[in-house]
Amino acid sequence: MIKLRKYLMLLSAVVVMQLTNKQYFTNQGVVWTTEYHIKYEATADLSDSIQQVFKAIDESASAFNKQSRISALNDNKTDESDAFIVKLYNKAVEVNRASEGLYDPTVMPLVNAWGFGYKSGDMPTQEQIDSILRFVGLEHTSLTGNKIVKDDPRVQFDFSSIAKGLACDEVAAMFERNGVENYMVEIGGEVVACGVNQAGQPWHVSIDMPESDGGDGAQHTSALVITLDGQAVATSGNYRKYKESGGKKLSHIVNPKTGGSETSNLLSVSIVAPDCMTADAWATACMAMGEDKTQTMMQGNDKLGVMTISVNKDGDFVIWSNKRFADLVVK
Repeated sequence: MIKLRKYLMLLSAVVVMQLTNKQYFTNQGVVWTTEYHIKYEATADLSDSIQQVFKAIDESASAFNKQSRISALNDNKTDESDAFIVKLYNKAVEVNRASEGLYDPTVMPLVNAWGFGYKSGDMPTQEQIDSILRFVGLEHTSLTGNKIVKDDPRVQFDFSSIAKGLACDEVAAMFERNGVENYMVEIGGEVVACGVNQAGQPWHVSIDMPESDGGDGAQHTSALVITLDGQAVATSGNYRKYKESGGKKLSHIVNPKTGGSETSNLLSVSIVAPDCMTADAWATACMAMGEDKTQTMMQGNDKLGVMTISVNKDGDFVIWSNKRFADLVVK
């Protein structure tokens, strides 16, 4: 009994020592041509595990990686998906149906045609767009087990719009498996946060105001700040990623219904959701919906926080949010 008591006391001391040895780590760099910033409280540096998550997702879902599983599916070299692609596909179907088809990861051929994908393009003709639209749409695909079936071999997937969100979620899941309770994961503006920061305060996340014409993408002006705990936020906009052709500004947001480069007075949409993949998908869908439809659909939504930034006829910014989002704003 005495030996057992001593063992338990020693074990308790080890546990206490491990808890008191926790510290905040910072990991940052560039992945998928975008910056990431990660902070977390742990007893050990988990940088290698973070990189393993990035590598696994890149090898699975990156259409820019010609050796990835999604590239093999796009090239019809296989019909076998993997765990990440199943997650991406199922989320895409969910949001596609809820958004009346305005979120659709099979827009890849259209994105390429407009010059925003992994192939160069310029301004496609209406005839070219109509030709591509014949095989764009998730209705041309199905998932059985881990096999993705396409009714037309020209169907291609581009999960770029939610892959960063998935990466945030997977890094967060890795932290949870390692007993990390306080963390913030940000990849290219998509954020998952839980617990508190190094000062013991809730995580604060700034939502950018759209840049004026001629911005180089490096300047950031905050529109407002929200608190996040056990939630995620993602922002999609057409004010940074665009190009000009024939005197027209072409947005990288391609409408899967019309095949056109989306242009409207809606500059950005920020979505708060339980997970970053969901937030990412809805932010993209709402940009394709436009201001009026987004606000009508999301006004009474109590599961998704939504904020839009648009520009009125006088050139002034207009910020709108539903109650779910407004409740998170730092006053």
